[in-house]
Amino acid sequence: VLHFKCLKMSVIGQKIQTFQNSVFRLQAGLSKPIFFSSDLWFVESFTVPLTEPVEPVDFEEYLITHPPIIEPGPLRDLIEFPPDDIEVIYTPRECRTMGQAVPEEGCVCVDAHVRDYTHFFFFYCFILLISLNLSLFYYVDVLKKQTTQHAVVRCVSWACSIFDLKNSQPDALLPHLLDRVPNEEIDRHNEEQRKGNRHHELFALHPVLDEEEPIERHCVPDVPKEHFGQRLLVKCLSLKFEIEIEPIFASLALYDVKEKKKISENFFFDLNSEQTKSLLRPHIQTAAISTLARSAVFSITYPSQDVFLVIKLEKVLQQGDIGECAEPYMVFKESDAAKNKEKLEKLRSQSEQFCQRLGRYRMPFAWTAIHLMNIVNSAGSLERDTELEMGLPGWSTFKRNSSIVGRRSLERTTSGDESCNLTSFRPATLTVTNFFKQEGDRLSDEDLYKFLADMRRPSSVLRRLRPITGKSFLTSIDISPAPENPHYCLTPELLQVKPYPDSRVRPTREILEFPARDIYVPNTKYRNLLYVNPQSLNFANRQGSARNITVKVQFMNGEDPSNAMPVIFGKSSCAEFAKEAYTAVVYHNRSPDFHDEVKIKLPASLTDHHHILFTFYHVSCQQKQNTPLETPVGYTWIPMLQNGRLRTGHFCLPVSLEKPPQSYSVLSPDVPLPGMKWVDNHRGVFNVEVVSVSTIHTQDQYLDKFFALVHALDEHMFPVRIGDMRIMENNLEAELKASIAALSSSQLEPVVRFLHLLLDKLVLLVVRPPVIAGQIVNLSQASFEAMASIVNRLHKYLDTSQDMHGRNSLLSSYIHYVFRLPNMDPNSPSPGGSVHYATMARSAVRPASLNLNRSRSLSNSNPDISGTPTSPDDEVRSIIGSKFLANFNRTLADQKGRDSTPGGRSPALMNGVPQLFHEELALQWVVSSGSVREGALQQAWFFFELMVSMGTCNKHSPRKNRFPERFMDDITALVSTIDLELVERLNASLAFFLNDLLSVMDRGFVFSLVKTYWKQVSTKLYALQNPTLESLRLDFLRIVCSHEHYVTLNLPCSLLTPPASPSPSVSSSSGFSTHVQDQKIANMFELSVPFREQHYLAGLVLTELALILDPEADGLVHWCVISVVHNLLSSHDSDPRYADPEVKARVAMLYLPLIGIVMETLPQLHDFTESHNQWGRPGGPGTEEQEAEGNSMISQTVAMAIAGTSVPQMSRPSSFLLNPRSLLICLLWVLKNADEMVLQKWFTDLSVSQLNRLLDMLYLCVSCFEYKGKKAFERMNSLTFKKSKDMKAKLEEAILGSIGARQEMVRRKRSPSGSAFGSQENLRWRKDMTHWRQNSEKMDKTRAELEHEALIDGNLATEANLIILDTLEIIVQTVSVTESKESILGGVLKVLLHSMACNQSALYLQHCFATQRALVSKFPELLFEEETEQCADLCLRLLRNCSSSISTIRAHASASLYLLMRQNFEIGNVSNFARVKMQVTMSLSSLVGTSQNFNEEFLRRSLKTILTYAEEDLELRETTFPDQVQDLVFNLHMILSDTVKMKEHQEDPEMLIDLMYRIAKGYQTSPDLRLTWLQNMAGKHSERNNHAEAAQCLVHSAALVAEYLSMLEDRKYLPVGCVTFQNISSNVLEESAVSDDVVSPDEEGICSGKYFTEAGLVGLLEQAAASFSMAGMYEAVNEVYKVLIPIHEANRDAKKLATIHGKLQEAFGKIVHQDGKRMFGTYFRVGFYGSKFGDLDEQEFVYKEPAITKLAEISHRLEGFYGERFGEDQVEVIKDSNPVDKCKLDPNKAFIQITYVEPYFDTYEMKDRITYFDKNYNLRRFVYCTPFTLDGRAHGDLHEQYKRKTILTTSHAFPYIKTRINIIHKEEIISMPIEVAIEDMQKKTQELAFATHQDPADAKMLQMVLQGSVGTTVNQGPLEVAQVFLSEIPSDPKLYRHHNKLRLCFKDFTKRCEDALRKNKCLIGPDQKEYQRELERNYHRLKEALQPLINRKIPQLYKPVLQVNSHRDSFSRMSLRKLDM
Repeated sequence: VLHFKCLKMSVIGQKIQTFQNSVFRLQAGLSKPIFFSSDLWFVESFTVPLTEPVEPVDFEEYLITHPPIIEPGPLRDLIEFPPDDIEVIYTPRECRTMGQAVPEEGCVCVDAHVRDYTHFFFFYCFILLISLNLSLFYYVDVLKKQTTQHAVVRCVSWACSIFDLKNSQPDALLPHLLDRVPNEEIDRHNEEQRKGNRHHELFALHPVLDEEEPIERHCVPDVPKEHFGQRLLVKCLSLKFEIEIEPIFASLALYDVKEKKKISENFFFDLNSEQTKSLLRPHIQTAAISTLARSAVFSITYPSQDVFLVIKLEKVLQQGDIGECAEPYMVFKESDAAKNKEKLEKLRSQSEQFCQRLGRYRMPFAWTAIHLMNIVNSAGSLERDTELEMGLPGWSTFKRNSSIVGRRSLERTTSGDESCNLTSFRPATLTVTNFFKQEGDRLSDEDLYKFLADMRRPSSVLRRLRPITGKSFLTSIDISPAPENPHYCLTPELLQVKPYPDSRVRPTREILEFPARDIYVPNTKYRNLLYVNPQSLNFANRQGSARNITVKVQFMNGEDPSNAMPVIFGKSSCAEFAKEAYTAVVYHNRSPDFHDEVKIKLPASLTDHHHILFTFYHVSCQQKQNTPLETPVGYTWIPMLQNGRLRTGHFCLPVSLEKPPQSYSVLSPDVPLPGMKWVDNHRGVFNVEVVSVSTIHTQDQYLDKFFALVHALDEHMFPVRIGDMRIMENNLEAELKASIAALSSSQLEPVVRFLHLLLDKLVLLVVRPPVIAGQIVNLSQASFEAMASIVNRLHKYLDTSQDMHGRNSLLSSYIHYVFRLPNMDPNSPSPGGSVHYATMARSAVRPASLNLNRSRSLSNSNPDISGTPTSPDDEVRSIIGSKFLANFNRTLADQKGRDSTPGGRSPALMNGVPQLFHEELALQWVVSSGSVREGALQQAWFFFELMVSMGTCNKHSPRKNRFPERFMDDITALVSTIDLELVERLNASLAFFLNDLLSVMDRGFVFSLVKTYWKQVSTKLYALQNPTLESLRLDFLRIVCSHEHYVTLNLPCSLLTPPASPSPSVSSSSGFSTHVQDQKIANMFELSVPFREQHYLAGLVLTELALILDPEADGLVHWCVISVVHNLLSSHDSDPRYADPEVKARVAMLYLPLIGIVMETLPQLHDFTESHNQWGRPGGPGTEEQEAEGNSMISQTVAMAIAGTSVPQMSRPSSFLLNPRSLLICLLWVLKNADEMVLQKWFTDLSVSQLNRLLDMLYLCVSCFEYKGKKAFERMNSLTFKKSKDMKAKLEEAILGSIGARQEMVRRKRSPSGSAFGSQENLRWRKDMTHWRQNSEKMDKTRAELEHEALIDGNLATEANLIILDTLEIIVQTVSVTESKESILGGVLKVLLHSMACNQSALYLQHCFATQRALVSKFPELLFEEETEQCADLCLRLLRNCSSSISTIRAHASASLYLLMRQNFEIGNVSNFARVKMQVTMSLSSLVGTSQNFNEEFLRRSLKTILTYAEEDLELRETTFPDQVQDLVFNLHMILSDTVKMKEHQEDPEMLIDLMYRIAKGYQTSPDLRLTWLQNMAGKHSERNNHAEAAQCLVHSAALVAEYLSMLEDRKYLPVGCVTFQNISSNVLEESAVSDDVVSPDEEGICSGKYFTEAGLVGLLEQAAASFSMAGMYEAVNEVYKVLIPIHEANRDAKKLATIHGKLQEAFGKIVHQDGKRMFGTYFRVGFYGSKFGDLDEQEFVYKEPAITKLAEISHRLEGFYGERFGEDQVEVIKDSNPVDKCKLDPNKAFIQITYVEPYFDTYEMKDRITYFDKNYNLRRFVYCTPFTLDGRAHGDLHEQYKRKTILTTSHAFPYIKTRINIIHKEEIISMPIEVAIEDMQKKTQELAFATHQDPADAKMLQMVLQGSVGTTVNQGPLEVAQVFLSEIPSDPKLYRHHNKLRLCFKDFTKRCEDALRKNKCLIGPDQKEYQRELERNYHRLKEALQPLINRKIPQLYKPVLQVNSHRDSFSRMSLRKLDM
């Protein structure tokens, strides 16, 4: 094997001599030469196995040396990266308020650190990612256009009426069908028709894969925004009092009892009337609109059952304690107003005085609380307006609002089991009727929490509270979920929230939340609020009068009283801001508690002079002379800054009795200032809490120190004071490093709040190393470690906020929206200007190419490509302006530079050029070690994305030069050093990183990184055999291949391969084609080394597919690798860049080896022709015809797996594919889009076995994409959810081992972390365990959705089958000239027939029939000489489609069937088309006997169409062909009509059997079909327990078989034909094969069934014997075995003979034992009269009914059956047996005549019919008698009574193969009265004889017969007969013989009576002796009376013999006979 080095040569001015080198490649055991292109020498030392990656092409070098030479267009775009692949998009940050929240001082005058904070809130921008989601409904318009053509064949109900065939209308004839056209012209026309109106995008029709994890989808993080919990809208509607004498002020707040925390600020509202408000006019200025709010929006992040809404009421301070002030409200009633008028007036007057004097002061009054969850839960459960009256503690009623607020998605976080949902309850209006009087000594929050806790469990404490009962107060509050964007809303800073249409409308206030627990959300807006809560004061030890104490709170920026700042928020009905606030006064209390909250707007920039001043006053309530209203009694203060940090928290302050001295504000009151007097010796007596809600002040010492040092660096302000330390410049470096290291000690909550600024500062220290004391300080390592620490802390403690890739949402949103490098351009605008900072990233949403949710990604780079929806790029560009973009990019491009200091590769700031961040980051990462390195690798995604964001800066330089080699070395080192433990964690991160690098770096270098990592993982995979690694490798590939320009990266038009199409048009237009040997075509279809090198990523994907689909590979990752290919092709299919067919062919070229891979995988694919297919249901219509079409390729377990049922553990060799449908759709896409010429050339090279495998694959595709119908989708809908869960659980268990992801996660949680940075592992399965996963599964779909899915599936089935048809046509064209065409064409025909058998659309079937006609026309001998079975199959398929409800299908099927007959006629040597005749007849039988979706009327139309073709066929008019066609069609029509009747008469067993009999008769010349129908009849009889008839059917079947067997082979021991079976039944002779139409049994396809063998014959006879035995006809069993015994004797089968003789012994034994006990049947004559019966009218039958059937039973059955059919009043049963005159019957009714008949035998027959069996077998004649008189009456006296005997003869003997047989002959015999008498006496004599000689004797039977003969009651019977006919000798000589015969009968009768009496005497006991004597007396009396009559002889009878003869003749003529034929 030759070894060469790779040469890279420029094409400029050079012509390289063609060099061809062949390298042998071993694959599948075959050695094939590979030829390489002449334009680039490519040499491999050996064939690289698939398990080893190949070396990629030097991508950039190749592009330089091979510039495209084609014109711009789609093909040019395919091979070029667009210049704007990376695009920076700017968009201003969305602001929810009308104006920005900014410090009033502006950003210029404030401190640098404040500027930093505020810049974040005003000026950061983010990338707008463009996502194009072309949902499946993008294709709806196309589908609707084609719905009519693609209508799927539906089943139509049976047509009941039958019309004459000649009067039927034919379908439209196909034009030019009978013309002689060259085959090439036919093929061309068919192709044109087939290629028109096709779906261009195959995957648009294929449902998305059932995947929960779009691994390649990088979720775009949420935009950082302000946090809100669940929002509640509270509207205060009214506050009413029984007596309205003074203003009352209210406030609302939320409290959490469990956390003992107030969880919202106060909301103050004023519901006083204008008249009441006027009392305070001297004290209130004009009220600001913001203080008039009466509704508020509360936010609750952690809702629970412990949240209360507390309402507090205050009133104007007045003289007296709270109890006294509340007394009037508790005493006076509104109803008593007239009575107490004077008292009320006095009260009003007092109130007015107090308001005038004390209006600025308040006093506590009353309070109440509402248990929020009670209201919410009750609100949720009420269905209509309801009021609930509740006692304590439920002291409120609420009323349901009729409006319902819908569920909204509010951003919130809930935790704990008792978290409650506040977003969807129905609004409730709450009426609060009870308030508690405020206790003066219980004002503290601690007391309140106790009360609230008691409210949840009523206790004595609560009862001790004094409620202000009755209707003194009535407050109405409306509580509802807050709408998404409420109008007229104000933020806590009083900014207007959008929308705010009118500033004059009363606003709604947003109330700030104080969360019960920490919330981890970064700051995104400016907020700087301070809440001051005075809690208690202890003046007990203060001397002097200080009882009515209030505290004045002021925020001062100096010590002069004028320095009080107007930053205190007003409460209600007052100014917006005030300079002071007063606390409520508790009357006469020296140690009051306070419950006030003072809200302050902090200035952005604080100084040492800012402080809060508290002034304590004694308020004089009584108006006295010389007594001031307020007397100051103390002072204290809190400085706002301490060592530069904001002071907050709890303070216990001493109170000064004197005004503080000068400069007091910089000191704390804890410092004992000299000369000052303090209350209680400077002890702390005033408790106050100060709470800050600020996005400026971190309130964390470590963060404060770090930011202070960084800001000091920025401002160069030294020394820096931090706490008690003064840091000079010389020790700043050490302190800075220490502060960076100490960041890990800071609290997590402030770290998250200031995350954006913190990370920016750390990045800044890397990018712009500070210069301290003239030296550049390297802080990169410290900053990198700090970043790693922060990132890991966030992942460890905030693991619930991670996306599917384990990316923390806070960090990903930082990179995406916030991260930016400082602007280094000195000319750039200042941040305060209008220009925003920007970040860089790709303009297309990741994944650019793949989208599992069927999004369609378009190139955002090419402006010529328009998409739907359109990209917002242009809008953004117009907003930002191109000039700024250019400046910005130029600035970033200048940021290149990297130098080394003597200390090594450390960053430096040389000549003002900053270090590029991504290079430094890579360096620090590579050189890091220990826990830092581990931590960085644990969260590698963060650093990867940072690098990529910065790697786009110099995008205008060539890729080769964009990055220094050292950076590339660092990246290579990072990729190369990933160990096994980190593979799972880093896999996705690295893949996304490399994907991004493909957009910015040298692509060849990135490919080498891909190869390195792929090889590393592969090595470990093959060493450890770990399926998890396989899955990870697939995920890696999937992400890398999701690049927007994936196709371009694969060099689809490179010169390394043969051209995609040899056609000149492509060659000339592309410029990429060269003349290459045809054998190189095969190279394109194999995973050869050149293929894998030039199409690198595609080669990797297909290599994975080939490796994993190997039968020896683990089958559990099949679905993973298939989904990779599926999603790639799906994205190509829908990408508008590849819409051009020429371009799509180039793309398909990348996947040509897929065809070979699938062919190799064929044995593993599920066989969809199994009864259980992938839909988990039995096969649809056509399943019964599919049984013989191909063997199952896979065990049932695969079907179970696909159906979602349990999958047993399978051994390795029997691996299978979980989603072959997805794999096959990929295959079809390649076949659809690949160049046909290339395919044809490849097919030419394939061997016969390979082509057959290709056809097997297409056969499987047909099954796989069969249309299933709407019902299948409905069934699937209910199973899909469970199926996907079950399957995913099983896959997970297999990949993770026996432990599931849930248990794995629990295990990880419990195990202590071994790393300083935590060990957050990436969970690949069960993502529903984490919060990011959207539970989008819908259990139920709407009917419209299901119908739409069914429509899509129908279109998919059509397109898939058309692709298969296209491929078959190419195969036919390829092999038609080869020697082995016969076997291949047979396979083509098999696929075609299989597709016809499946449910197909009308559109496909038209093209399919056209192809079939062309195939038969080109290769007629194929069908009629070689593939005769397929001829039969084709006839069946065509006939089935001839019964379609769609006329176009019928038209094409009829045309195909006619041409088939015509072709058979023309090719045959005889003037006949016997084969097609026979096959069509057999097909019709199969069709009508088994198919459910079959319509007789439509089939009749098709038969008429065929008849029309025959009539119009001028070419064959002179031959016998038209007549033969007509005969065939008429015969088919007869069978069809009977079959239709069969369907109608399913409930009429006799008619059903008759019709089956007629059909079987019609198949007399088709032995196979006749046998089938005989067996069908046998089955029907067995179902109804007619075993004798079933046996007859089997005997007839055996006779038929024997008849044809005797023709085939002459064996002495076999029956010679039907004749042998005569002894069993005389009917079998009708099976004789003596007709001229009999087909020879040696003809192929005739007598081919399993029964036409010796074994078949034996089987039939054994079944017949068994049925005879069940029928009790054991004598017939003997006859059957007489035929069988010679066969077994000839075969020397002793075992069988022993069995037979055993059965014979058993049969004869039963004959003996059951003698006289067997009953075989009862017979009735049934006649039908009336037109309603149709064919049955005037027909008479003999019915065989079960034994002992009474006349009433059959009469009731038939009358009931036909009554149900025609109507009860339309059916009558004729009661007598007389002949029926139809003229006398009602023509509108149906009449039935039923008569009991008995078998009739002539005298001679009785000699042979001895046994009971003889008299009941082979019966053809029956008799019934009808009495009549000559005058028309039925009955008369004895001498008048005549009798008519009717003898009936049937067409066949009973038992027969049916239970009713037509009467073909009728004969009547009339008996005279004396003959009737003779018969009666003979009958009585026989009865006596039988009873007498019965053995054993039966006394009862004997006595009964005797009693009837000689008993007194019947003496008149025999005696009267004798007296009438024997008293006189008849006058007519003709009657002499009758007279004598009767006389002899009586003689015999008396003798029998005597014998019977004697016998009875022996049998009776003593008790019956008297009875015996009575019988004897009666007998003697009878004998005496008869004696003279029977002894009288007629002399004339005793004359000579001659006379006697004449009398004999006369006797024979005496009976009157009437014969009816």
